[in-house]
Amino acid sequence: MPDGPRSGATYRVQVRPGFDLDATAGLAGYLADLGVTHLYSAPLLTATPGSAHGYDVVDHRAVNPELGGEAGRVRLVRALRAAGLGLVVDIVPNHAGVARPAANPAWWDVLRRGRASAYACWFDIDWDRGRLLLPVLADAPGALDDLKIVDGELRYHEHRFPIADGTAEGTGEGTARDVHDRQHYELVSWRRGDRELTYRRFFAVSDLAGLRVEDPEVFAATHAEVLRWVAAGEVDGIRVDHPDGLRDPAGYLARLRAAAPDAWLLVEKILEYGEELPDWPVDGTTGYDALAAVCGLFVDPGTEGDLTALDTRLTGHHTSWPDLIHDTKLEAATRLLAAELTRLAALAPELDADDARAALAELAACFPVYRGYPPHGARHLAAARAEAGRRRPDLTAALDAVTRRLRDPDDELGRRFPQLSGAVMAKGVEDTAYYRWSRFVALNEVGGSPAHFGTPPAEFHRFVAARQSRWPAAMTTLSTHDTKRGEDVRARLAVLSELPERWAELVTRWTAAAPLPDPAFAHLLWQTAVGAWPIERERLHAYAEKAAREASVATSWADPDPAFEHALHAVVDAMYDDPELHAELTAFAAEITPAGWSNSLGQKLVQLAMPGVPDTYQGTELWDNSLVDPDNRRRVDFAVRRDLLARLDGGWLPPVDADGAAKLLVVSRTLRLRRDRPGLFTGYRPLAARGPAAGHVVAFDRGGAIAVATRLPFGLARAGGWGDTSLSLPVHEVTDLFTGRVYSGGETPLADLLAACPVALLAPTTESVEGVS
Repeated sequence: MPDGPRSGATYRVQVRPGFDLDATAGLAGYLADLGVTHLYSAPLLTATPGSAHGYDVVDHRAVNPELGGEAGRVRLVRALRAAGLGLVVDIVPNHAGVARPAANPAWWDVLRRGRASAYACWFDIDWDRGRLLLPVLADAPGALDDLKIVDGELRYHEHRFPIADGTAEGTGEGTARDVHDRQHYELVSWRRGDRELTYRRFFAVSDLAGLRVEDPEVFAATHAEVLRWVAAGEVDGIRVDHPDGLRDPAGYLARLRAAAPDAWLLVEKILEYGEELPDWPVDGTTGYDALAAVCGLFVDPGTEGDLTALDTRLTGHHTSWPDLIHDTKLEAATRLLAAELTRLAALAPELDADDARAALAELAACFPVYRGYPPHGARHLAAARAEAGRRRPDLTAALDAVTRRLRDPDDELGRRFPQLSGAVMAKGVEDTAYYRWSRFVALNEVGGSPAHFGTPPAEFHRFVAARQSRWPAAMTTLSTHDTKRGEDVRARLAVLSELPERWAELVTRWTAAAPLPDPAFAHLLWQTAVGAWPIERERLHAYAEKAAREASVATSWADPDPAFEHALHAVVDAMYDDPELHAELTAFAAEITPAGWSNSLGQKLVQLAMPGVPDTYQGTELWDNSLVDPDNRRRVDFAVRRDLLARLDGGWLPPVDADGAAKLLVVSRTLRLRRDRPGLFTGYRPLAARGPAAGHVVAFDRGGAIAVATRLPFGLARAGGWGDTSLSLPVHEVTDLFTGRVYSGGETPLADLLAACPVALLAPTTESVEGVS
C-alpha cells in the first residue's frame, strides 16, 4: 500500500441490499470532504439472497448482484477515483453461506455428489461419520413427512435440496422419504445441529460451513476475484474476517501476502488484555485492542470497588469474572459446540470418549486467549493445563494425555484444537458472559476485558508507544458492526464510574419499582437504557430480547421462556409508560449527557489522532446511540451530515449540543489534518499537564500535531474546574483547529485552551491550517 493511505483514514460502510454499490458511490464526495482516504466496505461477493451483512458468501466468483454486480463495483471504483479515494474490502475466508443450498453452487454439488464432488475438499466435512447432517427440520417426529419431490429436487417447505443421480428412478407418489434416505445428506431436527453436525461451522451457526482455505486449490478458487481487483489496482487494502477460525492462520496470511504484496492487510484478530499480535505478514488488527485502551481512558478506575459492591447487592451474590467466563466457556464447549467437541475427542481413541471430551472442554474453558498458533503458544496451553487441573483434579490423567497431544504441532488434534478454543472464547465470553456480567457494562465490549477497570493515562501511553513501534499501520476504531454498544453509548456510560453513589441510589429504586426475575440482567438493562436514552421503544425491546437470549440464564434462543420475556418487556414498557420511572430516567440521562458528550469528543479525538489508521464507522461522525446488531446497521441519514459539514466549512463554530455537529467538527478537522499534513503525525510523545487537575487531561504530540482531551469531566467539575492547571506547548505559534484560536506556546492554562470545547487539536500555524479547518 502506498505511503499516503498508510497515514490516512477509512470510513466503514455496510454495503447491502437497500444501500447498494451505487448508493455507496454517491458518498464519495462527502467522504473526501470529511477527510478520509479510503472507503472500507462490507463483503462484496455474492452472498445468500437477502443477506443484510454479506458474511455468508455463496459464490466467490462474482460481485453480489443484489448490490449491483460487477457493473456496480466498476462504477464505485470510478467514483472513488474521481474523488481521490481508495478502497478497502472485507473478505471472509473461514466460511461460506449454506442456508440456501441452491444459491451456493459448490455446496449444492457436494450435497448432490457427496465425497465424489469436485468441491468436497472445499468444506471441512467429517465424511467418516456417515451422511452429511443438515439440521433444518422441525423438532417433531413426523417432520420428514413434509418432504416433497418438486422439479427433480427434494423440498422441505421453503428449503430446496438436490437429488443424487440415479436415486429417484422408479419412485412414485409418497416416496420422498425413500429418496431422501438414498442421498449423501440427511435432513435432521434443527436441535441436533449443535450436538451432531458433521461439518465445521462458523462458531455455532450451522448456516455457515467452514472452508478449507489451507488447501491451495480452495484458496485460489475462493480468492481469485478479489485478487483480480487487487492486481488491477482497484483495491488498496484487505480486511480478513475471523482468521482464528482457520486451521493455519499464519500459513493462510503468508499465502495472501504473497498474492497481494503491496496491499494494506488487516486481520480481525481479537487480542486479550496484554496479548501480542503474532508476527504475521500483516499491517495489524482491525482495532479492537485500540478501542479497549481508548475507552478505558475515560473510566474512573478508583470506583471499581463501589460498582462491585453495588452489583453484589443488586444480584445477591458476588460474581467472579474468571469463574463466570470459565462456566460460560464450558457451556459453549459442551452445549453449543458439542459436535465440534465430539469430532476432536474422536481423534483421541486411546482415551475413554467421555474423559477425552471432558478434558478437551476443560482445556478450552481454561484457555486464557482465543487460541494458540502451533508451534507457538505453548505458554497459553501450559496455563490452561494448570488451571484445568486445579478445577478438575479427577481428570488429571486425561488432561495430561490430551496436553501431550496438543503440544505436537503435527498432531491432527493439536491442529484442530485451536479452532475449537477460539470458538469457545467467542461464544462463551463475547456472546454470553458479556450479557451476564453486569457490574459496569461500558467495559463489556469486543476486545475488552471487563475485569480490567479503566486505562490510566500512563498505561495508555505505554500501549500506544508500543503500537507505534510495532504496528504503526494497524487500524484504530471505536465502533464496528460487531460492537455490543455504540461508542457514544459507552462514552455516556463511562460517566457512571464517576457517580457510583448516585447511580446506586437510582438503579436500586428502579429495579425495585420494575422488578425482573434475573437481577443481573436487570442491572445490565438499566445501564443500557441510560446509555442510549432517549431511544425508540421498539429498538430497546428488540435489544432486551436479544441480550437476554444471548445471556441464556432465564431465557435462550433455543428455548425461549414466555413468562420471563413477558416480564422483561414489561420492564422496558415501564421505562416509557410509568410516569415516575420515565421522568427519573429521562432526567438522569439528561444530567450525565454533557459529560458523556465530553467523553465522546475526547475518545474520538484520541482515536483519530493516535498512531494507526483510524476508521470511522458509518454515521458515527455524529452522536450515535446504537446498540448491538442489527441495531447498529440502521440506515444513516447522510443528507443531514452533508448539510452540517457544509455549515462547518462555512465558518460555523457549533456548540456541544444534541445535534452532534461538534463531533463532526472534531472528526472532519482531525481527518483533514492527517490527510493534508501527514508529516505532523510521524511520532508519539506524551505531554504531561501541571497543576491540581492534571489527572483530568490526556495529551500527546504526534510530531507536530498535538491532541488534548478532557477525561473524567464530572470529577473535574466537582473539583472546581481546571484552576491553574496548564500544559506546556511548543514555543512556536499553534492553532486550535476546532476553535481557530492561536496560541503562542509555552505554559498554556487549560482553562483557556479548553474553554469552548473539551478537546483541542493544535497544529503549527501556517497558511494551510486555514484550509484544513
